[in-house]
Amino acid sequence: MNFTMNIPGLKEVIINEMTEQKNRIVLHVSMPQKEHTCPDCGQLTDKVHDYRIQKIKHLKWFERLTVLFYKRRRYRCSCGKRFSEDSPFVERYQRFSKEWNQVVRIRSVKAKTFKEAADVLGTSSSTVIRRFKQLVHQLPEKVRLPKAIAIDEFKADTDAGTYQLIIANADTHEPIDILPNRRKETIKHYLQENGADVEIVVMDMNPSFKAAVKKALNRPVIVADRFHYCRYIHWAVDEVRRKVQNEWNSYDRKKAKRMRYVLHKDEHKLTEKERWYLNRYINMSTELKEAHELKELYKKWQRESKKESVSEVKVKLYDFYRKVEETKNPAFLKAIKTFKNWQKEILNSYAFGYSNGFLEGIKNTSKVLKRNAYGFRKFEHYKAKILLNHVYKNVGIHLG
Repeated sequence: MNFTMNIPGLKEVIINEMTEQKNRIVLHVSMPQKEHTCPDCGQLTDKVHDYRIQKIKHLKWFERLTVLFYKRRRYRCSCGKRFSEDSPFVERYQRFSKEWNQVVRIRSVKAKTFKEAADVLGTSSSTVIRRFKQLVHQLPEKVRLPKAIAIDEFKADTDAGTYQLIIANADTHEPIDILPNRRKETIKHYLQENGADVEIVVMDMNPSFKAAVKKALNRPVIVADRFHYCRYIHWAVDEVRRKVQNEWNSYDRKKAKRMRYVLHKDEHKLTEKERWYLNRYINMSTELKEAHELKELYKKWQRESKKESVSEVKVKLYDFYRKVEETKNPAFLKAIKTFKNWQKEILNSYAFGYSNGFLEGIKNTSKVLKRNAYGFRKFEHYKAKILLNHVYKNVGIHLG
């Protein structure tokens, strides 16, 4: 052939011959002869000493594996030094092209499993893992946490334990780090080392997290996630429903269980059919009707709180407490007991406007990664997969 083609990753390379075999395309390539600088004495030379054939794996062509047989030229200097020519498409002593190495690193992150990436690129899983570890080493060993962080646990099932803790930036919604466990001492030690700038911590209503944050940081502002304290009201309604429906006939008991969402949904958002079921069941029990009215009172407080000052929110929260105490409903009394224990953190959620909703999305992505890979044995691999997947989320896997 003896012509030059501007192929991605092989620019300025001379393709001397191309053969098509059963499972691959073979290219015999070389570089143009030109003057090179001697690495020892710095003189220019274009005297050729000899040639070496180097086999290099490259990216696929038309869904076929591609192999390069590179006729590498070695130069001779007047000082006696022999050295290889500069090659823009392959590093020294490498058997894979630069483009191939770039793609395998991205695919090691984006692919479901290392085995899947290896099958696509025609290599072994161990080679993909080695490239993946090169990216892992690029992650910072120590981080400096920002002003506002969000923390939450998730189930990972790795060699570090069943549960791990994820830490994210509450402003930019980016995952920052993952701790090997959710123990109080681990969280406290980590925050003491990296949390000098942290002022706000968003979390669910976990007393262990709260204790660790208070011990590690200097008077932090703890913000309770809205979803987690709203659940206590819905749990109270469910507790009342389960109690009263045991006295109903079989049909109503089963139907009430299937239609329980109408008791949780805001009344003004109900459809005509849903409103019919709601009226049917709350009219069958005075206690259930009372529980639904308390839930609606709480929902009203929640809606109005978004438009009012924190002092007004606090006053109306106390009004809700008094209304529950007047009814003496055991399920709701238990719920407001939790509210009183976390009242400062609940009010902070309206004062600062932070929530953990985005962190639930990161956790869901992490669980999908784990499920697709049929689990991760090594915590370090799983941690790196989560963090790197976010780093490369906008990078395509079709490179070359």
